[in-house]
Amino acid sequence: VGLLDGDIYGPNLPRMLGEHRQPEQREGKIIPLDAFGLRFMSIGLLVPQGEAVVWRGPMLHGALKSFLHDVDWSGLDYLLVDLPPGTGDVQLSLTQLTFVAGTVVVTTPSAVALDDAAKAVDAFQKLQVPVLGMIENMSYFVCPDCKSRHAIFDTGRTEERALALGVPFLGAVPLHGAVRRGGDEGRPVVVDDPGSEYARALREIAGRLAQR
Repeated sequence: VGLLDGDIYGPNLPRMLGEHRQPEQREGKIIPLDAFGLRFMSIGLLVPQGEAVVWRGPMLHGALKSFLHDVDWSGLDYLLVDLPPGTGDVQLSLTQLTFVAGTVVVTTPSAVALDDAAKAVDAFQKLQVPVLGMIENMSYFVCPDCKSRHAIFDTGRTEERALALGVPFLGAVPLHGAVRRGGDEGRPVVVDDPGSEYARALREIAGRLAQR
């Protein structure tokens, strides 16, 4: 599995995977870094930490083209591209530069987020990219003491919207501090706490996505 950070303005993968080494080049190709069995590439590996990338659309297009064609992705079964929110330049460039097998829309249970998610679904359908499903993030909280579920931001609304849009619902990710800490500290919860409910939810979503 390869993971390409398509969010040029907000490249977070180096922090989330705990890997900040500069990639090497071999025979004219950039060699992606390896983290937890994932091969990944991000503009965050090439610019100083904390430095903003202030580029217009054509430069974004060029960077994405380079990451797709100048990085050695050989031997992969899947290449996942983490896109920025919305329906902007990066999404359009991606569909112009390569064949996209499908897209996944991640949202939270709020009406504001779901309205934006529905626009993303519509945009990809207009670009003739199959929408493989929707995921609800921060869906519910499991109390560590009583073990009961609490829908802090409401829950189930993404599944309802997915049904209305005719899109598969891939699953819900619980709201938990460990998920946030894993991302901040570069230790994904599926590695750090594989038996937890939140790690199990992420694995099940990955399995449904692979089936799609």
